[in-house]
Parts: sequence; structure tokens; C-alpha cells
Amino acid sequence: MTSPTDTRAKRNVMVLVLAQAFLGSQMSMVFVVGGLAGQQMALNVCLATLPISMIVFGSMTTAPWLSPLMQRFGRRAGFWAGTCGGFIGAGICAYALSISNFWVFLVGSYLTGVYMSSQGFFRFAAADSASEAFRPKAISYVMAGGLLSAIIGPQLVAYLTTTNPDATEMRFFPVYTAIMVLNMMGMVLFAFLDSPTPAKPTQDTPRGRSVKELLKTPRIMVAVICGMVSYALMNLVMTSTPLAVVGCGFAVADASNVVTAHVLAMFVPSFFTGHLIVRFGVERILGLGLVILAAAGAVALSGVALPHFFGALVLLGLGWNFGFIGATTMLAGAHAPEERGRMQGVNDLLVFGGVTVASLSSGGLMNCSGGVPQEGWAAVNLAMVPFLVLAGGALIWLLMQPKAQTA
Repeated sequence: MTSPTDTRAKRNVMVLVLAQAFLGSQMSMVFVVGGLAGQQMALNVCLATLPISMIVFGSMTTAPWLSPLMQRFGRRAGFWAGTCGGFIGAGICAYALSISNFWVFLVGSYLTGVYMSSQGFFRFAAADSASEAFRPKAISYVMAGGLLSAIIGPQLVAYLTTTNPDATEMRFFPVYTAIMVLNMMGMVLFAFLDSPTPAKPTQDTPRGRSVKELLKTPRIMVAVICGMVSYALMNLVMTSTPLAVVGCGFAVADASNVVTAHVLAMFVPSFFTGHLIVRFGVERILGLGLVILAAAGAVALSGVALPHFFGALVLLGLGWNFGFIGATTMLAGAHAPEERGRMQGVNDLLVFGGVTVASLSSGGLMNCSGGVPQEGWAAVNLAMVPFLVLAGGALIWLLMQPKAQTA
């Protein structure tokens, strides 16, 4: 029987699934075209993926203030702030394309990161009012909303760039105007979110642990590490994928199709990831995600034909799904409600800090690690190895600790 708490949670999940599906499609759109547009406007090709890095950097620097804002004024206020950032950022990017200015394009990309940060809190919003039994399913269902975004985003890019024959960066102009429309839709959608403003703290309100104390908790520490590695490695490889696909002689539409397959693999498993976590335990699913990420790198290193790109990116998406949802579920169950604002903000600061480094490294590895795209693509995938070892080692260490010490 559904409890009153889960009745509210299920309503919010419906709103967040729609937001993830339609509003979230802008992220796959900017990840497809950001590096390609940057490659055409940047004076140095090694800076081609800097626009993607600025998006992630914007997300990283937004999380520390956006999470406390939600703690004080509610999730709806934070999500509206995100849609405003996405709308303004897309407008600035469109303007930058019209004047072919790389540096203005970076400013718009940074503001797009404000939206990216707010989208990262969709999963936590789903867990806020959910019971312990429904929490992993709620997180999983919201992530599953990305299934539609996987179709809408890249296919919009393919359509808008194919119907616009301009060979310059202006062929991407319609993409950013479409993103502006998506953010306007989001502003309306979040009005239906049933997320009341949290009660103001009093002298008797529990303060919870400090950030330092939280990060010393073994379960939280490992959740953060695995979340960082899962997201950063996915971003490292995905950011370079359009450059690698086009660099190996395929069309922009082929790159969009590869990204579509990747994003589908990121979100389709979400229909059952929560159930798998409930049945087999979060540690097993998290570990499986790390193994699949390693398999993605192995496939990518085996060749540069289209089937290799499709296979590697599908595995990359699946590994991210298990790894990131597993890490989120582990973290959500390891802190108290009064610790939510500070812990979730710090978590996303660290996660997107790692993603920022990965996206910055991606362009350099791809464009400046050899004379041909094949060598750069190999360098990108070999860079995954030490971080997978780090995350895998941390998870094994956690499993070896007495249960009383991991709480």
C-alpha cells in the first residue's frame, strides 16, 4: 500500500521525469555541438572542448550556492534558477555564433552550467519525500526520464544541422535557439512540483555533522569517490566522441546517432536499476558499473569503425548508469535530512570538479596526443585506467570494513 509520503513522492517523480526528458535534452545537444563549434572558432584546436569544460565548470561552481538555496527556499526556486541560467546561456551562445566569437561562446557555456547543476539535483529531489523502500526506485525513475532526452536532443541536432547547409559555426545557431525554447518549457513545468519550502531552523533544530565529519564517514567518502569517477570518465570519453567520429571521416549525423545510442544506454537501464539495487545491494551494482566502464574503454581501443564507437559508447552509458545511480543511492542513505543541503552541495562540487578536469583533459588528449584522431582517441580511453583502479579499490576497501564503521 502506498503511504501518504510516497503519494507526494510519486507526483514529484512524474514532474521530474518530464523535466529530465524534455528540459534535460539540452545537455545532449550542447555536448554534441559544443566541441564542434569550439573547434571551428578556437584559434588553437587543443581548446576545442573548452566550451564543454566551461559548462561543467559552471555546474561545479553553482552547486555550492544552489544546494543551500534549495535548502532555504525549496527545490522549485533552485530549478527555476537553473532554467533561467540555461535560457540566458543559450541566448549568449547563439549570439556568439552569430559574431564568431569564441570567448563570448565560453561565457554562454558557463551559464549553461547553471542549468546542468540544477538538473543534477533532480535525483535528490526525487528522494526527498520518498520512503526508504521507494527511494532507489524514485531516483532510478527520474534518471529514466533521460530516455526521451536521448532521442529528442541528438535527433534535434541532426535535423537542425542537416537542414541548415551552412558549413561555418552558424549551422549550430538553430540548436541554441531550440535550447532557449526548452528552458521556457521548464519554467512552466516546475510550477507543478509539490516541494514545499523547508521549515526555518530553530535553536532546537539538529545541526548535523560538519562537512569534514561527513566526508570522513567511510560510506559517504566511497560514494563521493565512485560518483566522481563514474561521471568524470563518462564525460571524458563522451566529450571527445563527436570529435573522434567526425575526425575518423564520419558525418555530424553519425556523431549524433552515436551520442543518441550512448544517452539511451545511460537512461534505459534506469527502469530497473533501482529494483536491482533493492534486490542485490548498492555495492554490487556500483561495482558492476565500474567493470562495465572498463569494458567500454577496451572496446574503444579495439578499433575506430562505427560499430566500435557505438559499442564503446553504449557500454559507457550503461556503466555510468549503474555507477552513478549506485553512488547517489549510497550517498542519499548515508546522511540525515538536516545535513542534506551541505552534503549534496559538496558532493556535486566534488563530482563536477572531477568532471571539469575530465572535460578539460578530453580536448587536449584528443587533439594534441598524436598526429591523427585515432591516436588521440586511444589516449582518451587509456586515461580511464588509473581512476577505475581508484574507485574499485575504494569500494573493495569499504566492503572490507566492519559494518559498524561504515554507517
